[in-house]
Amino acid sequence: MRKGIHPENYRLVAFKDMSNEDVFLTKSTANTKESLEIDGVEYPLIKLEISRTSHPFYTGKAKLVDTAGRIDKFKNKYKKFSK
Repeated sequence: MRKGIHPENYRLVAFKDMSNEDVFLTKSTANTKESLEIDGVEYPLIKLEISRTSHPFYTGKAKLVDTAGRIDKFKNKYKKFSK
């Protein structure tokens, strides 16, 4: 491998899903000013809005979207252009 092209600060980082408070550790080079202590060890902390533990695709719990309201809104908005 070529030297000097890989990041130097590759370390364990804690990622926290803010929607369900799930925390997981993985290696990353992401910079952060926050930290989190897990089992007596302090890790840099990255906060996430959504992760594999809360995303509907992975959990199988899809949210119901009001499509009928959207369709009616669209039809009313463009009603004047219909022939």
